[in-house]
Amino acid sequence: MTLTQLSYIISLDDTRHFAAAAESCFVTQPTLSMQIQKLEDELGVKIFDRTKQPVIPTAIGVDIIAQARTTLREAGVIRQLINEQQDTLSGELRVGIIPTLAPYLLPPLYKAFRQKYPQLQLVVKELITEDVVYELKNNRLDCGLVVTPLKDGSIAEQVLFYEELFAYVSPNNVLAQKDFVLADDIDPDKLWLLEEGHCFRSQVLNLCELRKSSEYHFRYETGNMETLRRMVENSDGITILPELAVMEFPPEKRQLVKRFQSPCPVRQVSLVTHRHHIKIRLLEAVKDEILLSVPPNMQELRNQKVVDITY
Repeated sequence: MTLTQLSYIISLDDTRHFAAAAESCFVTQPTLSMQIQKLEDELGVKIFDRTKQPVIPTAIGVDIIAQARTTLREAGVIRQLINEQQDTLSGELRVGIIPTLAPYLLPPLYKAFRQKYPQLQLVVKELITEDVVYELKNNRLDCGLVVTPLKDGSIAEQVLFYEELFAYVSPNNVLAQKDFVLADDIDPDKLWLLEEGHCFRSQVLNLCELRKSSEYHFRYETGNMETLRRMVENSDGITILPELAVMEFPPEKRQLVKRFQSPCPVRQVSLVTHRHHIKIRLLEAVKDEILLSVPPNMQELRNQKVVDITY
């Protein structure tokens, strides 16, 4: 039994297809198939049911693959122990980030890591929160930048900052004349939301204490807040935007940004990891660079209230 063979069965479990698994492992399909067969012969059990399409693990195979993931994670500790003792940060760091944070946190993070840590390979995936958590648990990510709390005991959360939520109001909406808004002021029929699956949508629904009506004259699903902003400007609608999204608005757009009455609603942004993570210095570097790119006043919870997330 080798670590390579374990990586092959994990890849096949991820893809459920021999050709795709071989491609992800940078080997030929016969090589991957032969090594998995050798492992099965050595163990005396079938790890995969090849009669199914797509291929699926057997009952014992599920347990073997789960242990393989743990074994490879632990094997990585040895290499990481060496990296942690070196003066320069090196290796690979796999980061997951949700779409409503990526446009604002990723550019400064990329720039800082490229300048300060040239020997480090930064691999970033833009994913919804549910997928970030899944990838962390399956050792495909080292950390994630998401909105918390997740309420998942297997995931460690390190709060980075608190991002205030603002109403963005069309100049044709009655709320455009107000200095502050209340959740009760928002007409749910004029509220533009992100599509299902985004934690920010869940927060907005909880903030406004509503569930979107199933009756639509026009239904639009998007994961892009910039699109929502433009739809609001060209209608009499309203949407909710996080603080980082409005910080660089020009003056004419800032006039359409309305604060909620105190206590202001905020979302809690955290660096999340699997509880058995090992890349301590790399994760500290991520944390430090993000905090450098965020205004200090966002790094403490003032007269604010964290809006809950519903999954």
